[in-house]
Amino acid sequence: MSSTASSPAPRRTGRPRSPEADRAILDATRAALVELGWGKLTMSDVAARAGVAKTTLYRRWAGKNELVVDAVAALFDEHLELPDRGGLQADIEGVVLQFAALLERPETKTALMAVVAESTRDEALRTRIRSAIVDRQKRLVLLGRERAQVRGELPDEEDPASAARNADLIFDVIAGAVVHRTLVSAEPVDPEWAGRFAALVVGGLAVATQKPAGST
Repeated sequence: MSSTASSPAPRRTGRPRSPEADRAILDATRAALVELGWGKLTMSDVAARAGVAKTTLYRRWAGKNELVVDAVAALFDEHLELPDRGGLQADIEGVVLQFAALLERPETKTALMAVVAESTRDEALRTRIRSAIVDRQKRLVLLGRERAQVRGELPDEEDPASAARNADLIFDVIAGAVVHRTLVSAEPVDPEWAGRFAALVVGGLAVATQKPAGST
């Protein structure tokens, strides 16, 4: 009798994720949220709209909180970029106008307001919002600062901790002001307002990044 050991069975890794299915699910989530609102939105409804099994959703997202955050995050990833207009103030004005236009879209407005309201009672949801939306969109601040430093509009920041704090502050100022004006005050973000706001931010940056007197 042969003593040759049999080869181990190949490991089953499961069906790979489909970008097309993910896109259909996120589109369906945003459409359902606009039509039904947060309270009536269910995973079953999203699955039916996307043409996938409900188990497909649960393999990707634990529940509708995570699903809606990712649906919002995808919009930000797809529609927000930092235009290169040749100067820091013009760059900020451009991204502010993009951001305001994105917030005016019904699917963005409804989804963002819903998850922010829900996150006041859900620490895990707040954490997911920070990682999926806030931290990812800070890339625009970092890119804008890098461009401005190359152009000589802003000084290099030698202290990493101070640079990180400044980046957080810039993001909070821009995001907070635009969200408040569009979603809370319901006022337009037009080129005139965006230009004045960008000038204010650049003036503040000049103060925030200047070296203390007597430093080398």
